[in-house]
Amino acid sequence: MQTATEPTSPDRPPVRAFLREHRVALIASVVVTGGFLWVLQQGALPVLPDPAARAQLQPAAVVAYASVFLLMLMLRAVRWHWLLAPVHPVDWRRILLVNFLFFGASVTLPFRLAEAVRPALIREKDKLSAWAIMGSVAAERVVDGLFASLLLFVSLALAVPLDPLPMPAALVPKAAYSAVGIFVALFVTLLVFYLWRNWARRTTEVVIGVASPKLARWLADKVDHLADGLRFLPQLKYSVPFLLATACYWALHVMGTWILMRAAGLGGLEVAQAAAVVGVLALGMLVPNAPGFFGTFQISVYAGLAMYRPGADVTGPGSVAVFWLYVVQIGMCLACGLVALVFELRMRKRSARRVTPAL
Repeated sequence: MQTATEPTSPDRPPVRAFLREHRVALIASVVVTGGFLWVLQQGALPVLPDPAARAQLQPAAVVAYASVFLLMLMLRAVRWHWLLAPVHPVDWRRILLVNFLFFGASVTLPFRLAEAVRPALIREKDKLSAWAIMGSVAAERVVDGLFASLLLFVSLALAVPLDPLPMPAALVPKAAYSAVGIFVALFVTLLVFYLWRNWARRTTEVVIGVASPKLARWLADKVDHLADGLRFLPQLKYSVPFLLATACYWALHVMGTWILMRAAGLGGLEVAQAAAVVGVLALGMLVPNAPGFFGTFQISVYAGLAMYRPGADVTGPGSVAVFWLYVVQIGMCLACGLVALVFELRMRKRSARRVTPAL
């Protein structure tokens, strides 16, 4: 007979266990959300646009952007195949399902708790370890960071900003240059550990070991494991399609944003300016986030727009663009996650029926 203190007790369902385990992060996320809402209000940056301004946007433009964003999500999902394939190939349908579940979790859970979803769902005993998966995720993150920061860097060179720049838009160029340096350094670090593993490990243990030998060994182990995510690079049949899919993903991101913003009333917005907004948004969403990226999303897009448009445009038609960008992106991620969850639960139910012995 089970007792109430056993881990499998029905008094401790998975949802309650999750809430208990992550209660500090969840409470902090509520505080962060409230803080961002206060910042938006103090900066006179509307979360909900004026109804009259919102009515100017044709529904067809929103539908078109939603279609583009769905294609972006599919590209982002399937490209993971080429990162995992050098370690162990995974069925395309499984790749899509797990990534769609991750997209839904990423806009639901705060502070990057969703990062555990993909390793937990796609690992295979003796074939695909959690460390191999985390290495592929690290490689994906670093490459995306490079694309986003370089996109912002080039866009700032092509699109002439306002002079002088208002705050916080004035911080964007410095952030762009810093981001390029950070992601280049991360990529080079992983590359060095991948190509010259023994030398990189010895160097890390010597340099960091001056302060703490234990920390040096721990850091070398972690980076060593993550560097395996670059296993796809020297194999062109994996690296070329992955990089092409990534380039198409970011190109669609820019074009979809440009089309929606112009439809919202920001006439004359240049493609390079829209690309800068996308770059600011991508870097802004790297910071620890509240559920649904609320606050960081709005502030990032407003800051990007403020580099090129006067205040009346930013808080007028700009607020319409910010609203629909947010609604479509979060809504599509949630919808994809819910659909994937239904399929996952059905598959698990069928699998349980196959393994349950007949009475």
